[in-house]
Amino acid sequence: MKNLELSIDNVFKFVSKDSIFDLKDKVINIIKSLHDKTGRGNDFLGWVNHPSLISEEEISKIEKISSEIKNNNIEFFVVIGIGGSYLGTKAVYDALSDNFIQLKKDHGHPKLLFAGHNIGEDYLSELLDILDNKKYALAVISKSGTTLEPAIGFRILRKHLIKQAGEAKAKDLIIAITDPVKGILRAMVGKTISNSFEIPPDIGGRYSVFTNVGLVPLAVAGFDIRTFIKGAKDMQKQTGPDIPFEENPAAIYAATRYSLNKTHKKIEILANFENRLHYLAEWWKQLYAESEGKVGKGIYPTSVDFTTDLHSMGQYIQEGERSIFETIISVKKTKRKMVIPEEETDEDKLNYLAGKRIDEVNKMAEKGTIKAHVDGGVPNIHIELPELNEYYLGQLMYFFEIACGTSGYLLEINPFNQPGVEEYKKNMFALLGKP
Repeated sequence: MKNLELSIDNVFKFVSKDSIFDLKDKVINIIKSLHDKTGRGNDFLGWVNHPSLISEEEISKIEKISSEIKNNNIEFFVVIGIGGSYLGTKAVYDALSDNFIQLKKDHGHPKLLFAGHNIGEDYLSELLDILDNKKYALAVISKSGTTLEPAIGFRILRKHLIKQAGEAKAKDLIIAITDPVKGILRAMVGKTISNSFEIPPDIGGRYSVFTNVGLVPLAVAGFDIRTFIKGAKDMQKQTGPDIPFEENPAAIYAATRYSLNKTHKKIEILANFENRLHYLAEWWKQLYAESEGKVGKGIYPTSVDFTTDLHSMGQYIQEGERSIFETIISVKKTKRKMVIPEEETDEDKLNYLAGKRIDEVNKMAEKGTIKAHVDGGVPNIHIELPELNEYYLGQLMYFFEIACGTSGYLLEINPFNQPGVEEYKKNMFALLGKP
């Protein structure tokens, strides 16, 4: 299998190659400290080696329950979680699914729906409308079971499922993915929940896509989790502490971001030319925002979907404040093929494109955009995937994870906590009158 390819050629106009490569010893030592668990936040570094530690027993258990759910003619599988407890799954699900999967009846596997990621009264009401008189199952994902959004969603959906299927059947249709020994959900297992999977205590939510948090729902949806894990394992090897800096894409990416930030490039825009990657960017934004945004430091992560957003955000990127740089994800090979037809009268004046594939037009838009933005003062990092499948998404997501941990240590912060997230909760719970 090929690997994703990283290019930083379009940043050398803005920072020198020496300024990036002078960081190589420091970066490789940081990666070593991640693997050795000697840096800050080392009690949450289980994700670093996790892909290579997943056992055959764990995978078989996941495949067994996903097969049981499919054989039970379940139409929808509702994933209840917020942040890292749903974004990784949503990213992979959207990237690998038919764009119009929810409109297709005969899919062969349960379709994923998501809840517990907002406090939307209309959203939950409309979700129940969809689930009325449908066969569905639930996965509730939370270490503590007390996070407000998923807790509310679970209470409402569990009550609906019991009313629709009966208490005994509902018990078998709920999967808890939670802490191995403690928490509200763990206490419910065996009493009101039959099935459970563990979340490793030393892996935080935004780094959890390769744990049961991501693997269970993705397996239920029919994706090849073994290949997804293999992609991560191969990238784990390719970005390890024994790999020279020049051959380590995560090390180069982290050093390049750090060097650009030193020249007052404070905003990173993750751009794609494949609409399926919208939620991959949402997952990436949480990963980097929660990891880097501390003590007045960190690059602000945002995202755009091209070419759509070239007709809105494109103006700012081209001519706005020069505090930005782009990381573009490109997909070399599409799943389908479509050619632009020729029209005899050429009323729409598009015959100059006749015979060209839609993707060829898209690739030319990508090349033209990169040149325009670089010429306009926007450094550009380029990541190319050979195609969108489980293997390359596994590579890409692990690549971003290890680069994120490295970037946090370069900033001399703990990239594995999120103390600022608790501030709004204190105010909210006080206003709600929580005891």
